[in-house]
Amino acid sequence: MPTWDDAQYLKFADERTRPAHELLARVPLARAARVVDIGSGPGNSTALLRERWPEAQITGVDNSPEMVRRARADFPHMDWVLADVAQWRAEAPVDVLFANAVMQWLPNHAAVFPTLLEQVRPGGVLAVQMPRNFQEPSHRLMREIPGPWTGRIEEVRALVPAQSPGYYYDLLAPRAQTLDIWQTTYEHVMPDAAAIVEWVKGTGLRPYLDVLGEAERSTYLRAYTEAIAAAYPPRIDGKRLFSFPRIFIVATR
Repeated sequence: MPTWDDAQYLKFADERTRPAHELLARVPLARAARVVDIGSGPGNSTALLRERWPEAQITGVDNSPEMVRRARADFPHMDWVLADVAQWRAEAPVDVLFANAVMQWLPNHAAVFPTLLEQVRPGGVLAVQMPRNFQEPSHRLMREIPGPWTGRIEEVRALVPAQSPGYYYDLLAPRAQTLDIWQTTYEHVMPDAAAIVEWVKGTGLRPYLDVLGEAERSTYLRAYTEAIAAAYPPRIDGKRLFSFPRIFIVATR
């Protein structure tokens, strides 16, 4: 797994939290006693769950020591668990299992999604949001920048992207009472190409940077930034539009 930098991730905290807001707004539960946020990161999405259900037992689960350390510092009154989210299992059925921008890191969705839904009580909700940007320039260019690192990023390039809405519908519909699926493409207004690079350095670019030495990393980032500048041209005011597609799934068991 890549290493994570909570400060880098939170440079765009408002933009990263917006999809969590919109996912949570579609969860049809007025009350919840047990709520779990898997892939909770620095706790920005978990804090929304506390606001929605202030009386609930809320647990955040993440496999990054850096992220869990930041979450514990910023939100000391919530429960934080350092664990591999692919292996973690709830001790008892939960009312809400929330997964904001984490499932794209896990392989074998055909097995993982049903396993997650099984941990939700009947009438409870599995709520998932994932970037669906594997073919967007920002992510395609990560895989295609030529250089001496090509062989070392092969494993990173093999990451499985999020599938189509129809794939998740067919996977979850036989197991769910109701299923709400939608896609949104955000057009984030960025000051320049360097800002887009700063964004992806907090998430998608991290696994690529992790396999490079320090000198190579600088060369790679310079080439990547030049490619990003060409892929996201300046608009009339000089700013750039950073297109970011995401898929949302709300399954009531």
